[in-house]
Amino acid sequence: MNSFVCCFGRRKTICTSRYEESTILASETAFTVNEVEALYDMFKKLSSSIFDDGSIHKEEFLLALFGNRNKQNLFADRVFDLFDVKHKGVIEFGEFVRSLSVFHPNASQEDKTTFAFKLYDLQQTGYIEREELEEMVLALLSESDLSLSSDVVKFVVDKTMMQADSKGDGKIDQEEWREFVAKNPSLMKNMTLPCLKELTLAFPSFVLTTEVPD
Repeated sequence: MNSFVCCFGRRKTICTSRYEESTILASETAFTVNEVEALYDMFKKLSSSIFDDGSIHKEEFLLALFGNRNKQNLFADRVFDLFDVKHKGVIEFGEFVRSLSVFHPNASQEDKTTFAFKLYDLQQTGYIEREELEEMVLALLSESDLSLSSDVVKFVVDKTMMQADSKGDGKIDQEEWREFVAKNPSLMKNMTLPCLKELTLAFPSFVLTTEVPD
């Protein structure tokens, strides 16, 4: 097991603590203990790419996603904020594992649906309003290097609101969102990263680069 290799030559208390944390995280997530250990190696690489203080800062997160720590992207900001459960401005290892677990192939559809709702609920009001939906559509297009005319974007947003806002109150609540996703399961396609089922140190679907450019 990787934990024994990692802890070899260290004090027993440190190794025991590390192992207990791995087992706890595995029991609370879709990951196995071995997968948690592989994530720890990955986390160490990410969290030391710029600051090396045991936490992932937003600059390191952006560097991993885009190869540019200064890139501005609403989608990346929202994902970082949701991973930063304690709202400390950094992502700790436990937060990293628990949040990433949502994208595991074995994670429940309910967890994926809830996470996606929070992603779009920019103001954290418990509703997705038209303006929030439009902002996220534009951010996702930007993240994918796609460009659509304002008329096409408006059409997509209007059609989505018309289909999802079954109560006709100009916003989408969690119940409406679950019903909309159930009718459009393709919306959850990006909420599953197949590579998480067989973790290695290569993580192309999430971490693209962790090297700071010269």
